[in-house]
Amino acid sequence: MSMPAYIFTLWRASVFVAALVPLAWWGWQVANNMAGPEPGRYLLLNIGLGALWLLLFTLSLTPLTKLTRWKGFNLIRRQLGLWTLAYAVLHLTCYVLFILGLDWARLGSEIVNRPYIIVGMLALLGLTALGATSNRWAMRKLGKRWKTLHKASYLILALVLLHFLWVVRADMQEWFVYALVGALLMCLRIPPVSRTLPKLRQRLKQSA
Repeated sequence: MSMPAYIFTLWRASVFVAALVPLAWWGWQVANNMAGPEPGRYLLLNIGLGALWLLLFTLSLTPLTKLTRWKGFNLIRRQLGLWTLAYAVLHLTCYVLFILGLDWARLGSEIVNRPYIIVGMLALLGLTALGATSNRWAMRKLGKRWKTLHKASYLILALVLLHFLWVVRADMQEWFVYALVGALLMCLRIPPVSRTLPKLRQRLKQSA
C-alpha cells in the first residue's frame, strides 16, 4: 500500500529541520560562551564535521533504498546533497572569517604551508559541481553523463577524509571511525555486493 503524499512532505520537512538543528545548537553555544576559548575555531571544526556527516548520510541513501525499497530515501537525496554543499561553504566561510581574518593575502601562503587546504578546496569544487547539476534540467542536458559526473561523490568522500586526516593527525581514532563508515558505504556500492541487498531484504522479511 502506497503512503499518502503528506507523509513524504513531512519526511522532507523533518530532514530540513534536522539539518538546521546542529547549526542552531552550535550558534547557541557560541552566543552563550559555551564554545571554549576559540569559538571561531569551534564553529570551523564542527561545521566541517557536519559536512562529513551529511556526505556520509547522502551516500547511504542508495544502499538504504535497495535494502528497504522505500522511495522516501530517494526523495531527500538532492536535499541532503545541497545541505552537504551548504555546510562545506559555511566551513570555508568560518576559515576565511576566523582563521584568515578576511586577510586574503594570507591565503596563498596558507595553501603552500597547509596542503590540506588544497584538498578541501578540491572537495568543495566537486560538491559545487554536483550541487549545480542536481536539478532536472541538468539531468536532461547531461543524459548518461549525469550519472558518471555524480559518481565523483566517491572521490569527494576520499578528499574529505584526507582533509580531515591532516587536521586530526593527533587523534586517529575519530578519523578511523569515519573512514570505516565511508569504506563500508563504498563496499555496498560494488555491483556484486549491491545486488545482494534486495535478497537480504527478502530474507529479513521472511524471517520477520
